[in-house]
Amino acid sequence: MGIPFIILAVFIVVFFLIFMWFFPVGLWITAKLSDVHIPLLDLVVMRFRRVNPNTIVDSMVVATKAGIPLEHKLLEAHYMAGGNIMKVVRALVSADKANIDLDFKAATAIDLAGRDVFEAVQLSVNPKVIESPPVTAVAKDGIQLITKARVTVRANIRQLVGGAGEETVLARIGEGIVTSIGSSESHKLVMENPDSISKVVLNKGLDSGTAFEILSIDIADIDIGKNIGAVLQIDQANADKNIAQAKAEERRAMAIALEQENKAKAQEARVKVIEAEAQIPMAMAEAFRNGQFGVMDYYRMQNIQADTSMRESIGKNPGEKKS
Repeated sequence: MGIPFIILAVFIVVFFLIFMWFFPVGLWITAKLSDVHIPLLDLVVMRFRRVNPNTIVDSMVVATKAGIPLEHKLLEAHYMAGGNIMKVVRALVSADKANIDLDFKAATAIDLAGRDVFEAVQLSVNPKVIESPPVTAVAKDGIQLITKARVTVRANIRQLVGGAGEETVLARIGEGIVTSIGSSESHKLVMENPDSISKVVLNKGLDSGTAFEILSIDIADIDIGKNIGAVLQIDQANADKNIAQAKAEERRAMAIALEQENKAKAQEARVKVIEAEAQIPMAMAEAFRNGQFGVMDYYRMQNIQADTSMRESIGKNPGEKKS
């Protein structure tokens, strides 16, 4: 008799726990005491839809106590879509207390877009400061300036879905700083009035299409970098020198080639003269055989050659003639 009684008691306890799990009467009573009206049957159906009724009830209790009316079916639908109900409710409560225009539809859209809607509301209430990386720009006088900026932003609730993030804001600010410094006549003017950069950049509307609203841009630090103008002039001078050296080397090579060509032509001419001189004895012999050249003609030619050689030697050695 003892064992069947124990089995029956265990069966009753298990059945009671399963019944209470499917029929969360305690949770329904808690909702009623908090002025949250959810039918018990709806809580049972949530179990079959794989929705946690505790999360739904807790969220509705928080919203009701904050004076924000919500329907449990909307919360259930957002839960089934993969959203974070508690963050949405907390965001709605914070926005309501801060007089920020945020409705349930917009909050759930932001949450499903992957952004932390509660953090976005907090950022809208308490702006944060973003430090830009060092931005390098060159003024018109050729001096490089390295600038750092602190940007105060707050979340733009209306553009959180589809709006650009911090990287875009920083990139636009860097572009604005480069443009502002690049249009300055001298780096000294920028150093004397760094707020001029902030005014120019802030008036460009750089937060357009982003999830943030820029409140202020403050130049935190400006350092002087290289003299880019002087570096460019030195590079240009070196380039001109290299070009001049290349052209001079080209002219020298052409002169050497021309000299070699002239030497080759002179050598060729000497060869032709030698070949022509080698033909003279043969021509003279032929003239002797044909009777066109006599012995006396030969002697006269020898005398003329001797006289010519003597004159050439006297012309080449005038000092020897005086001695």
